[in-house]
Amino acid sequence: MTKNIMIVGVGGQGSLLASKMLGKLLLTQGYDVKVSEVHGMSQRGGSVVTYVRYGEKVYSPVIDEGTADFIISFEKLEAARWVPYLKKGGKIIVSTQEIDPMPVIIGAAKYPENLIEKMQEAGADVDAIDALSLALEAGSSKAVNLVLMGRLSKYFDATLEDWMEALEACVPPKFLELNKKAFELGRNA
Repeated sequence: MTKNIMIVGVGGQGSLLASKMLGKLLLTQGYDVKVSEVHGMSQRGGSVVTYVRYGEKVYSPVIDEGTADFIISFEKLEAARWVPYLKKGGKIIVSTQEIDPMPVIIGAAKYPENLIEKMQEAGADVDAIDALSLALEAGSSKAVNLVLMGRLSKYFDATLEDWMEALEACVPPKFLELNKKAFELGRNA
């Protein structure tokens, strides 16, 4: 049976590293894995989405509405935007960070309130975490992606060693300790 994971956020938040690490982990677990490219305005702070699909045999990297087992979101509004893709019984892991989209920045709109509660009322199983604070505790605001991967690891039966091997394969040595710390903070939060 194929499982579907969506990684959503805003350009420049490290969703590419997160999807690469996840793909690496799943390959070592013996799955056929398809990872889509990042779609969206990744260079401009726009909405981005990456699909990770794995199973015995996966033919396409594309995830349809109502079929995502997990949505990992770097930001609340992005989580709310992609909630229709979550399947019944799926889970959203969301950073409580708020990044104003362009309409809010230019004053044409207000950032929506109570997004976590609204997603829960819509039936989503939401695991909200202050990933930015944990990333800063680890040493860099750029480590939100690893905090979220650490959080995701709680829902997988892969060993911590397997996750660490995937992390080490994807992160440059000079950022390894910081990223390991971010991962552990997310996992243990």
